[in-house]
Amino acid sequence: MNADPGTFLGDLLRAARRHGTDAADAVHIDSRSLEASVRLGELEHLERSESQTVGLRVFVGRRQAAVASADRSPDIVGGLVERAVAMARAAPEDPYAGLADPGQLAVGRPELDIHDPDLPDGDALVARAREAEDAARAVAGVANSNGGHAGWSERRVVLAASNGFTGGYRRSGHSISVSVLAGEGVGMETDYDFSAAVHAEDLAAPTAVGRCAGERAVRRLGARKLDTAALPVVFEQRIAGTLLGHLAGAINGASITRGTSFLKDALGNRILPAGTNLVDDPLRPRGHASKPFDAEGLATGRRLLVEDGVLRSWLLDLSNARQLGLESTGSASRGAGGPPTPSATNLHLEPGAKSAEALIGEVGNGLFVTDLIGMGVNLVTGDYSRGAAGYAIRNGELAEPVSEVTIAGRLQDMLLGIEAADDLMFRGSVNAPTLRIEGMTVAGR
Repeated sequence: MNADPGTFLGDLLRAARRHGTDAADAVHIDSRSLEASVRLGELEHLERSESQTVGLRVFVGRRQAAVASADRSPDIVGGLVERAVAMARAAPEDPYAGLADPGQLAVGRPELDIHDPDLPDGDALVARAREAEDAARAVAGVANSNGGHAGWSERRVVLAASNGFTGGYRRSGHSISVSVLAGEGVGMETDYDFSAAVHAEDLAAPTAVGRCAGERAVRRLGARKLDTAALPVVFEQRIAGTLLGHLAGAINGASITRGTSFLKDALGNRILPAGTNLVDDPLRPRGHASKPFDAEGLATGRRLLVEDGVLRSWLLDLSNARQLGLESTGSASRGAGGPPTPSATNLHLEPGAKSAEALIGEVGNGLFVTDLIGMGVNLVTGDYSRGAAGYAIRNGELAEPVSEVTIAGRLQDMLLGIEAADDLMFRGSVNAPTLRIEGMTVAGR
């Protein structure tokens, strides 16, 4: 990656000051990746990408504007600043815009172990992808393949601002995935498995990923619809985090200040069952979205968003916090081309006391969901409706595979009705254990 982006950012900030700005910040983002894909044992593609982007945000009074460029040559500094300042002077005033006060800035950098310097070459990635696909295709009943994939990515972020903040960090990611088909003709079914980690040594073995994908595809053969009914629904661990994603969107400060969230009046109220905690932890070692400071230079820290079922905090950056009369939660994120916005980092629901088998075992007749389709979720009203596939639950046991059904409910009721299992795993940046929700509508035949 390119050396010393801080020097260029410093040049931008000094030029912004000369052009009459009251404050400014600048970010440099370098990223690169390498991905290999195979299908039926043959290499389909080996793709490498690299990019670097510089973003400048300037303030003229309470007016702000942001510009971005992929060019980091000294010759573009003047023009980039001039465009940003002209845009800011034409922008409407924003009483909540502005940089952090110096006393709010992060001091020190926690060691998060989020960068793996050992990035494999293309041959090694091809071997991983092929090994995963071979293991999947070796499962009896697997008839075809959508392909095996392996890759890595690396990203470096450097932030500098006229309030005195300067900092940077690197983050890496590795992945293996495979998707295969089982059966024949119109009766074919598909499924997948994956593994993702910050450090390659934490990945699951390619053979294990492939074997799981193959077994899941074969098990889905003979899927059919269920009769329409109100049933308990159990969300498999690896997709249960989607519910947390909806919840994170509903407690995002930008949604709250706009009044576009079904939880806009819920701060201090119970939104999850008693005893349930929702945590955002940007300081988790080797976490998929860990970072030592946020996009405005504020310190990050572990935060209980929901404690004992009660909503305790929004996700806030400086602008939305000021609008709400609150303090930022250090949750700002940004790309190069725009101002910061709040977002979660390593979000997870703490596990419950029962095993996933026990949660399922208490269901006489229900649905175990392993796949969700579509995005029929309205965060303004809380209405939830998504296509689903999985397995029927009969007398506490998984039974025949199910497909082409729709599950529906209101997120307000769904969240209050959650019961969590004890099988939490950190697969990505949003994680939950297996979750059971009583009384959802399952629409089938």
